[in-house]
Amino acid sequence: MANLLVIGGTKGIGQALTQSLINQRHQVFFAARNKAELEGASFVELEVTQEINDQFNGLPDVLDGVVYCPGSINLKPFARLSSADFLKDLQINLLGAVNCLQALHSRLKKAEHASVVLFSSVAATRGMPFHASIASSKAAVEGLTKSLAAEWAPAIRVNCVAPSLTQTPLAEKLTNTAEKIENAAQKHPLNRIGQPEEIAALANFLLSPQSSWMTGQVLHVDGGMSAIS
Repeated sequence: MANLLVIGGTKGIGQALTQSLINQRHQVFFAARNKAELEGASFVELEVTQEINDQFNGLPDVLDGVVYCPGSINLKPFARLSSADFLKDLQINLLGAVNCLQALHSRLKKAEHASVVLFSSVAATRGMPFHASIASSKAAVEGLTKSLAAEWAPAIRVNCVAPSLTQTPLAEKLTNTAEKIENAAQKHPLNRIGQPEEIAALANFLLSPQSSWMTGQVLHVDGGMSAIS
């Protein structure tokens, strides 16, 4: 049984992952800005865009894994993107992860084989219109993944999952009609969009001993979009 923290664990991919880890009988903690309850897991109140002080004081001294799930989908033409838009996406996607991992590093170091999982996007490496802000911040997450993997090896593994469009509350504006889902599905070689449980399964694998010889990797689970579309 491992001590695991899922940041952003109340919706979408984070919720699916949290529930999967609970089902495997790990000691699970999940963090979010609003109070929530999941049977078998402990809640941590956290706003990732604000300074971290004592929010993690209730966690065990040893953490075997941390997953950072918060993200944003801010799609606009480049001419309409302000500096504030770029800063907001960086704050949620990159700086929130940086602050959390700095605050949790000492707990991860005490584990025998700790694992960190971050989230990027297919848009970070595949040019897509209207994605300048989110693609920039997610590309920064991929850079962070590789840098930390090098710096924290061999004690802590750091990997990243890069999904394409997934049916989550965050993507609701893009998936709230059958027509939108069908149009999005046709852009993927596998002719459908992703489901939270599919992305969560890869994150679960990266937390597990089965992935113990993997670090510094950005893994695409995107219906084939990044490779063959």
